[in-house]
Amino acid sequence: MEYVIVTGMSGAGKSTALKIMEDIGYFCVDNFPIPLLEKFVEFADSGETQFQRIAFGMDIRNGEALQQLSGIIQNLRARGNCVQILFMDASDEVLVKRYKETRRTHPLAMTGRVDEGIQKERECLSFLKEHADYIIDTTHLLTRELKKELDKIFVENGKFDNMMISVLS
Repeated sequence: MEYVIVTGMSGAGKSTALKIMEDIGYFCVDNFPIPLLEKFVEFADSGETQFQRIAFGMDIRNGEALQQLSGIIQNLRARGNCVQILFMDASDEVLVKRYKETRRTHPLAMTGRVDEGIQKERECLSFLKEHADYIIDTTHLLTRELKKELDKIFVENGKFDNMMISVLS
């Protein structure tokens, strides 16, 4: 059984990534409650389901339970489960622009400024980014380019090191 935790910044493309993963054969659940993760994995491992690859969308909407995720992932890995973390990210400027375009409120900015909510979210999710198996920055990615990256990772089983190169001229 293969499990992928799709997480990251709100507005960075987690829902799009989950749709793409569903197209490549994953059973996907968005906004999955973290306290239920271990029970769900036990159920899936029991053989009572036909799913072989499952992706869970988990993010800041889980609130305080988010802090439990690191320990739960360690427990699952210790039991021999293959659990990977895919972290979706984008620059603050692009995230603000995306929120303005969609006219949605940031989960942590309710009545405040979007950029303040983004900063709070970065702080809350920093531990997940540090332990991520894959980090995809969608700042300059089109949906088809994101699909290509996810295909490389989850279909072609490409091995990647989290390295970023910036070229300035």
